[in-house]
Amino acid sequence: MIQLLFTLLAAEAALVLVLLFRTPARRLALLAVDRAKRGRGPVMVKTVAATMLVVLGSSGYSISKIRGRVGDLGQLTPTDQVLASRHLLEASLMGYSLFLGLIIDRLHHYIRELRTMKKNMEAVTKQSRTLEEAKHGSVEEIQQYQKEISSLNEQVQELKRLSETKTEELKTAEANTLALQKQSEGLLTEYERLIAENEEFRNQLQSMDLRLSHSDSKKNT
Repeated sequence: MIQLLFTLLAAEAALVLVLLFRTPARRLALLAVDRAKRGRGPVMVKTVAATMLVVLGSSGYSISKIRGRVGDLGQLTPTDQVLASRHLLEASLMGYSLFLGLIIDRLHHYIRELRTMKKNMEAVTKQSRTLEEAKHGSVEEIQQYQKEISSLNEQVQELKRLSETKTEELKTAEANTLALQKQSEGLLTEYERLIAENEEFRNQLQSMDLRLSHSDSKKNT
């Protein structure tokens, strides 16, 4: 029993040392503890711990019972001394084993929580970096859009100037068209007047020819 308790205590002490320091064996120890806490592992551990507590209580009761004999005999016999020492050693080993088991459980729990917190911190850090990159990217996009908008505004102003120039040219062309139209109307009126005068001259010539031909006919008779 004592040899088994010494072996258990040494194994627990070694496991505590492995969990305390970051070494390659620490990951294996964590995996072993994880597997021990799965399935029927917790039930078995609780059963063993309860059994050890019962044995510890029994050893304490035996020690108190042996020491109670001092009042009757005045001193302990060598056999009682050996039994008391044995029970005390067993109780001490079992108490230390239970204490180290509790320490192992808490170390495993805190290491897992620490790893979870580190993963969460890394995820938050990556997310913040992504947001910062997206922010810088959006700022650059906004600046690019502002440049494009300013370029478009310049093009709009240039088109406005061209439109004003074309409007002035159109007004000038309309004025020239009106002037040419008025001039053509004046020429048409003059042309009609000339045609009328030409007709009048023709009529006069015809009347003069008639007169001349009539006078010639009288002379011949």
